Amino acid sequence: MNKYFLWIIGVVVILGGGFFVWQKAQGPAPVLENENIRVTAPSANAVITSPLTVSGEARGTWYFEASFPVEILDANRNQVAITPAQAQGEWMTENFVSFLATLDFTPPATDTGFVVFKKDNPSGLPEHDAQIEIPVRFR
Repeated sequence: MNKYFLWIIGVVVILGGGFFVWQKAQGPAPVLENENIRVTAPSANAVITSPLTVSGEARGTWYFEASFPVEILDANRNQVAITPAQAQGEWMTENFVSFLATLDFTPPATDTGFVVFKKDNPSGLPEHDAQIEIPVRFR
């Protein structure tokens, strides 16, 4: 009975280790996602400091000339910072392409705010606008 118990523990440990390795290989889980964009950082309600690095992946249709705007707003929707998120690969596709951006900012007077990821819309037509917002806290 004792050998049987040790054998079961060994199998559980091996399976658990395999699952852990598989999860790590999948990369970071998106914090927020829809059919066009997956944000992996920052997480919702995270305390952010400057400089803030944002990352994730977006469909090529979210970009224009390999970038799209990312901004930080305070709780009153005043702009704190804005910068382009840059594609980290070939962006002329309908597939997901990784992005990265770093925003330098001075913390606003409000304790909370938003990081906003905007679909680049060179046409200016409202029917082509899209964005997602992640609530954040300032230190």
